[in-house]
Amino acid sequence: MSTVIVVIGAGSIGQAIARRVSAGKHVMLADLRPENADAAAGVLLDAGFQVSTATVDVSSRESVHALVQSAIALGTVTGVIHAAGVSPSQASPQTVLSVDLYGTALVLEEFGNVIAPGGAGVVIASQSGHRLGALTAEEDRALALTPTDELLDLPINSVERLKTGLSAGYPVAWRPGRTT
Repeated sequence: MSTVIVVIGAGSIGQAIARRVSAGKHVMLADLRPENADAAAGVLLDAGFQVSTATVDVSSRESVHALVQSAIALGTVTGVIHAAGVSPSQASPQTVLSVDLYGTALVLEEFGNVIAPGGAGVVIASQSGHRLGALTAEEDRALALTPTDELLDLPINSVERLKTGLSAGYPVAWRPGRTT
């Protein structure tokens, strides 16, 4: 049976991490867009990796669960690289919450149930996570302890809060191309 590394989000960052940690292992590449997973698989296959692909919508429990089932059918899952996400410039606040918050919690929960002892997970995020400012200790606790399927109902995750915090674009201290 193979040792499996699951890479969710088949972009450059996910591929780079997969190359670094997947030598001698089976790589399961998953992406919302099958053409992205297939293109990344071609690159990794050409480099000598054993690769399978899957389509996954991280904002869907059924889709993430199906990915888990596909991965464990290949072997023992020892690593999960979660590099899927959207930014406020790509998607609505509701989609940002569904993919980046709820989707990450789903991936951690579902793979946490099957990852081998000693296995590891890596979650990649962007600078967009810093656009809303620091959370209070109470908000941190709520995000950490609220069941996954209730996360989007927390008051701190309201679409209006995100619209207010993210609609202005980049923070004043940083803009693309600005170095100070």
